[in-house]
Amino acid sequence: MTLSLNHFSIRTLDLPATKDFYVSVLGLHEGPRPDFPFPGYWLYQGPLTDYANAAVHIIGIDPNDSAGLTGYLGDRDAHQLQGSGALDHVAFFATGLSDMLKRLQLKAVEPRRRDVPGLGLHQLFLEDPNGIVVELNYPFAEKQALTA
Repeated sequence: MTLSLNHFSIRTLDLPATKDFYVSVLGLHEGPRPDFPFPGYWLYQGPLTDYANAAVHIIGIDPNDSAGLTGYLGDRDAHQLQGSGALDHVAFFATGLSDMLKRLQLKAVEPRRRDVPGLGLHQLFLEDPNGIVVELNYPFAEKQALTA
């Protein structure tokens, strides 16, 4: 058996802010999405021609008409949509630390920075508009290049 992570989905009351975070902060790209009976976006980390590159699925909640979403994915209490519950964080391997730090500064996003002992990784932890923690893992050499 093989297993690989396909995507993660975020159910949100603030569709525009959530999309903006993953596109303008993380650099994902909006791409094709099936015609589901609820609003949303599929955000890609690779060519838009392969749906397997849609790493983040954003599910919008229309407070005036949630029947399509409820019928397709089931209902959720809106009070449970903040933070990540038992899921602590989602993580990406990344490159381009210098550019990301500049982008975060322009967006007034202050990351928590950590170094992973013994693995050669420098981490940035961010929160999306829904309170979901996103971890970005960069090669430690990129951090060293910034301080050189």
